[in-house]
Amino acid sequence: MTHLFFAEYEVDPDRAARPIVIVGAGGLGREVALLLSQLNTAGAAWEVRGFYDDRRPTTPTVGGLPYLGTTPDLNATPEPLAVAVAVGSSADRAAVVGRLTSPLLHFPALVHPQVALHPTQRVALGEGCLIQPGCVLTCDITLGRFVLLSPNCTVGHDATLADFCSLLPQASVGGAAHLGEGTCVGAHATIIQGVTTGAYAVLGAGAVAVRHVPARTTVVGVPARPIKTWTE
Repeated sequence: MTHLFFAEYEVDPDRAARPIVIVGAGGLGREVALLLSQLNTAGAAWEVRGFYDDRRPTTPTVGGLPYLGTTPDLNATPEPLAVAVAVGSSADRAAVVGRLTSPLLHFPALVHPQVALHPTQRVALGEGCLIQPGCVLTCDITLGRFVLLSPNCTVGHDATLADFCSLLPQASVGGAAHLGEGTCVGAHATIIQGVTTGAYAVLGAGAVAVRHVPARTTVVGVPARPIKTWTE
């Protein structure tokens, strides 16, 4: 797993403007556009060019930014370009990333400027991570590629979130928890200390996982109990 460490995503006010586009023209895409605006206010220099989405929006602009085309259009870019993948579903986000094949594309980790991430915390972020306002990460944490932390999430010490995990607003992951690839933790849901999840497990809103959640299983309630399983 390749990681970007704190020094690589801290705001650098001396950088020249860097072009970036957002893949996903829905609500999360507009939130990411806001995140980029907030980063620029704090001293970053992102030039947000607009949105790509394989589903054309109903209007030519989204949140004041133009719709630029589909993922094949983006793969045809003739210049190096930063990309933020703003797709809420873990599985759909993984699928979109798989379609972005141009070697000219790169995927910076974007962290809200008020989220504390200092070298002493020893937090490692994979490429393409999105961390929204109000999140709290303690120490010795590893986030894989394209992990999404929605507003006001918490992640405890020694936790690991594998590629494409998604935490919805006010989700909480306890210390030493290990979330398998694509795990989705619903709004206000909690994974207690040391609990693990399999790939693409889903915790419903408000659920509390007190034991291992199997792969491709949806759990709900307190304590969380399975209600659905599925195959790939």
